[in-house]
Amino acid sequence: MKSSKIVGLGIYEPENVVTNDDLSKLVNTSDEWIQERSGIKQRRYADINEKGERNYIMGARASQEALDMAGMTPEDIDLIVYATLSPDYVFPGSGVLLQRELGFRNVAAIDVRAQCSGFVYGLSIADQYIKTGMYKNVLVVGAEIHSTGLDFSDHGRHVTVLFGDGAGAAVLTATEEQGKGILSTHMHSEGEFAEKLAVIDPSASEDPKYNAEMFEPGGSAWPVMDGQFVFKNAVVRFQEVIWEALKTNNLSPEDIDLLVPHQANMRITQFIQKKMGFPNEKVVNTITKYGNTTAASIPMALYNAYKEGRVKEGDLLCLAAFGSGFTWASALIRW
Repeated sequence: MKSSKIVGLGIYEPENVVTNDDLSKLVNTSDEWIQERSGIKQRRYADINEKGERNYIMGARASQEALDMAGMTPEDIDLIVYATLSPDYVFPGSGVLLQRELGFRNVAAIDVRAQCSGFVYGLSIADQYIKTGMYKNVLVVGAEIHSTGLDFSDHGRHVTVLFGDGAGAAVLTATEEQGKGILSTHMHSEGEFAEKLAVIDPSASEDPKYNAEMFEPGGSAWPVMDGQFVFKNAVVRFQEVIWEALKTNNLSPEDIDLLVPHQANMRITQFIQKKMGFPNEKVVNTITKYGNTTAASIPMALYNAYKEGRVKEGDLLCLAAFGSGFTWASALIRW
């Protein structure tokens, strides 16, 4: 059976850097408060009006860099998998907008709504199509614009300070190399706690769909999060899904050369490191400069690690994510 391997990576960072001090001018917070609770120092916000940094435009720019690294053109891609919770349109999905923007052939475009786990879910989808032989080259994208959907009032500050904008992409291709590429992927969900981290409205199940109260400070159109509850579940599920990947491949934590976790909160990552015995040099951390970019966080973190020379031929990488839904997932990759 064929395997799938990553042959191209790309990211797009919006130009506008927003520091914690910048946010302290908008909401009742401080650099010290934010860093203590999340480890974040800054994040990027898209400029949609002046620079045209729409979700699919950022996704396209990240994709072009990934294609260039892979030595491919849009003509070579057989499938687009686009992960986002912040699409430009309610419908159609972002995948077709990317297909139009870069001039892909009339290939399938699948949109994934698995929030923070979206990119790993996308990798798993791509991997299955490649392994079965249906497609040879698949583009997986994670892109988010959170900044236009945050509650910049004291009601929402504990969520607002966490999120940033950006995009990341990876090109996967079929390989005959034994023991290389994606070794396994693992996906889970638990809808029982869906409302613990969610944006509830506007909802097609409500009539009228929109009302002014939704957009008041603390209204239902803004993200809500039970931070302590999410933390307690995240640290358990992260470990479970990493162990699942390792046991499936008869490996141990010591075999992992680099852990690339979803960049949700520094405290979550540090908890997992301590419990599983990962030293700092084996863990990728980009939350300090990007914040939480949801579906874009893992490809952006992986790209940064690659550019820094932390990803080498033959290295064992573990990608792991946990997020709204709840959803959680992992991928074990031999580079």
